[in-house]
Amino acid sequence: MPLIMIVIAGALLGFMYGHMTDGFIFDKNICLFAGLTLIMPSLFKFKLRDITLVWEYRSVLFKGFIVNYLLLPIFALIIGFMTNDFGITAGLFLLAVLSGGGMVMHWIKRSNADTSLGFLLLFINLIFVSLSLLMLHLFATYSAGYFGVTYDEKITISRFVEPVITLLIVIPFLASRVVLFIKPLVKWIETNSKYISRISIFIILFYLFGLQSSQQLIDIYDFEPELFFIALIAVIVFYLLIFIAAKMIYDLDSPQERAAFWQSIARYITLALVLSTFSASTFGVSMLLPIMFAYLVQIPLSIVVSNKYMTNV
Repeated sequence: MPLIMIVIAGALLGFMYGHMTDGFIFDKNICLFAGLTLIMPSLFKFKLRDITLVWEYRSVLFKGFIVNYLLLPIFALIIGFMTNDFGITAGLFLLAVLSGGGMVMHWIKRSNADTSLGFLLLFINLIFVSLSLLMLHLFATYSAGYFGVTYDEKITISRFVEPVITLLIVIPFLASRVVLFIKPLVKWIETNSKYISRISIFIILFYLFGLQSSQQLIDIYDFEPELFFIALIAVIVFYLLIFIAAKMIYDLDSPQERAAFWQSIARYITLALVLSTFSASTFGVSMLLPIMFAYLVQIPLSIVVSNKYMTNV
């Protein structure tokens, strides 16, 4: 499985680079890179009239809303409270309320799901980022006492919402409209889409694991190494529950429901990492642990699911 090796290599080399140097300073243009390399190639067949799919498949949209904003947060809370760590629980909860992301379109296209509906679901999920932040704030407000910590800072990271929508939705969509006029380029992208996506995933992981904020995990290991093991197990259990629930709720024989399935399986880890980086002082550096481990769990899980359950669809 070369993609799994790419994931591991990107993460390890990125972390080593960040440790040996000053590391990267986060730049939101990584979202633009993901949008152009992972989302734009999936939009060549998208038409504006496809917006009507939201109403036509409103039952699919409703299923996704229940899974992403009710069921998964409950999973995160149950697992998080069992860890007895405020930061790990906050990280899991943030993953639970952020669905989709750049990589989700790669898996939707690879499994022959409805890419037009998938793109619309991605757009809708990004619009609901403000709701996700509100849910995180409510979680922190009412759970801080359980963990014996103080929380008195409202989450005010909504300033990232507009740039993310622009970089992940608007620009990739406009770019796809322009590229459609260049037929040789469209053919080249479609022919080499597998290599483009793999190179993109490697670069994104190398960059994110090489961030200065990623090096804060070394400080955790020096003082509480057991949190690494706890967070890893928590993330694995969380994703297994996601997969089991999504497989039971969505009809994988339907291209539209497969698109919604991937929107639930794939959490928006990059955005979660951005938000957690600026929230670590509030929730604790351990908030980064489940989000970092999510990269190492979500992508291999997606590969296994795609190869085992999507080969005949």
